[in-house]
Amino acid sequence: MENELTAAVARMQAYIDSHLQDPITAKDVANAAGYSQYHAARIFKGETGLSPFEYIRRKRLTESAHALRQGGHSVLDVALDFVFDSHEGFTRAFANGFGISPKKYAACPQPEGWLIPRYYLNRSQSKAEVTHMNQTAVIFTQIIERPARKLILKRGRQAEDYFSYCEEVGCGANDDSAAWDILCEIKEALYEPVGLWLPENMRLPGTGSYAHGLEVPADYAGAIPHGFDTIELPPCKLLVFQGEPYSDETFETAVGLCMERICKFNPEVYGYQYAPELAPRMQLKPLGWRGYIEMQPVVSME
Repeated sequence: MENELTAAVARMQAYIDSHLQDPITAKDVANAAGYSQYHAARIFKGETGLSPFEYIRRKRLTESAHALRQGGHSVLDVALDFVFDSHEGFTRAFANGFGISPKKYAACPQPEGWLIPRYYLNRSQSKAEVTHMNQTAVIFTQIIERPARKLILKRGRQAEDYFSYCEEVGCGANDDSAAWDILCEIKEALYEPVGLWLPENMRLPGTGSYAHGLEVPADYAGAIPHGFDTIELPPCKLLVFQGEPYSDETFETAVGLCMERICKFNPEVYGYQYAPELAPRMQLKPLGWRGYIEMQPVVSME
């Protein structure tokens, strides 16, 4: 089994390496591995210490640095070649990764023995690098499509948030809930487990609003863990909020700022309105490298 996981990660890396100048989705990477998106990301992280997203970002920035060093390419050309949306976005990512702007890097004299700043290559192990959540709590948003699917969940008795939920269902092996650990073992998962705030039409009498759950295909016919139940979810659009990366030391502040900003967000400005009857409000496990991520169902106002 271990050899197969290693081979699956190698297939994912090979796919990414050969498509750095093409758009790459989580589904593309998972297809290369032959696993679901959630399990592909999980084994990739376990084998490499990086998420597929981190690996793609690192490889693209590394190769963009090589391209800049070779000369003959403008910063904008390199940014577009490596699938960055804009000159500004590429410059910001490059400077955050290497500590120097791409324009300055391309113009500086040829260094001896290396082509990019060395500390970047081992930055995941560097204790010196600390990301700070800007007090303005910048939030990035996008709309994604979800197909019809099932939600497997473990309900709480009275829980309204993560901490009260964990008190009710017990803690798991990695400071998550005991329910979370069970959900992680469902191999047919479409995505990673999530925290849920259930709308009224999906709550049962005598249960709380908060739960932990996992989305699986609509035709899922596998076992439902003891004490869990399912909800059928229709196709819908989700408005995804993503905060800036943060350090573990600023976890509570960073997440709190994001949640405050999300509460004040008005989707109607962009032609959408919230549709809580279609799906729960969901939060991904907060991880500093990717920032706080939350999703809410919406419908177009047109």
